[in-house]
Amino acid sequence: MTLDANSLSTNILVTVMVALLVIVLPWADRKICAKLGVNLHGGLSTNPQADKILRIRQCILTCGLLVYLFIYFWLTFLSRSAMDTYAVHVAPLEDLKNAFETEHGFSDVLRRLFSEGFAVFKNVKLVRPEDIAQFYMNMMVFVPLGYLLPYTFRWFRERVRTRPVGVCFLISFFTENMQLMTQRGLYDLDDLISNTLGGFIGQMLYIAFAYMLTHPDWRKDLQSRRRWKKKGGKRALYPSRRRIYANCTYLRANNREEVWNFYVRKLGYRPVPRSGPAAQEENVLLLSLGRSRIRICCDGNGEPLPPQMLRISAYGLSLIRQNLLEQGIDPGEYKEDPYTGQRELRFTGPDDVQITITEVE
Repeated sequence: MTLDANSLSTNILVTVMVALLVIVLPWADRKICAKLGVNLHGGLSTNPQADKILRIRQCILTCGLLVYLFIYFWLTFLSRSAMDTYAVHVAPLEDLKNAFETEHGFSDVLRRLFSEGFAVFKNVKLVRPEDIAQFYMNMMVFVPLGYLLPYTFRWFRERVRTRPVGVCFLISFFTENMQLMTQRGLYDLDDLISNTLGGFIGQMLYIAFAYMLTHPDWRKDLQSRRRWKKKGGKRALYPSRRRIYANCTYLRANNREEVWNFYVRKLGYRPVPRSGPAAQEENVLLLSLGRSRIRICCDGNGEPLPPQMLRISAYGLSLIRQNLLEQGIDPGEYKEDPYTGQRELRFTGPDDVQITITEVE
């Protein structure tokens, strides 16, 4: 069976497939991970093999995205034969305009819309439905790409409102230029517009559907972020939060209130909401700041704890030192890392945790 991109049945089939992807993928992802005891939104997992499962999940999502890209490039390049001449169409949205017939042009329709209302559209006739179907198909082809990029990769989720649609534009731009150079298709500005629009719709579907479904506590997380940003300006590490790096660190503590006051109110770490079985662990705090994450178990009974260390790499050590002093934390003078020669700040946290902040160039 041969699929015609301009036919109504093909458009309906593609729409149904995209809708199933948007709905079924996050639903199944959430169900499977919940059954396996894996937390998808940065909280604590009950399965000791959670890291391995998350790596397998990442590989499956990446392979699915690569399969989609292979099919896309096969349809746009490999399945086509080279033409004898170069074909270029750069008039924006001309095909959509030609798909309709009006008495005095679209400018007159828009002018009369404000005086006559929607009744003016009675004089607009659809004469080339295949042009609309072609534009719609080009748009729907890129909806999965704009949806899967942030779903699969954290780099896109960090700037979900700009990065997915930007990459969709670049891929479409690359495709149109390659088609022109290899003569395996028409360089069409309408395709670039429709592809980018489809990528934008895909990323908005991720924000409006997939993120909310896989993050059941997204409202609490949003409220927590707003409160954190509102009060974070005066905290020691908050102004440098985008330039702070540290692996997940596990600490133990005796006094939960003392830990909260030091790491949250003074340093500027943000408590990460947790759901499921992990939310029942009242003595565990999960704190986040930039790429630094700390898990603190406040299960001590007042007895001295073994020596603990927290190492952080950050830019702008001078600003951090000034903020620490304003919070009543004395980091002393700058030290020198014996291995890298970089400047360091060293101070002590609750339960004698030795904290070292190393400057990164």
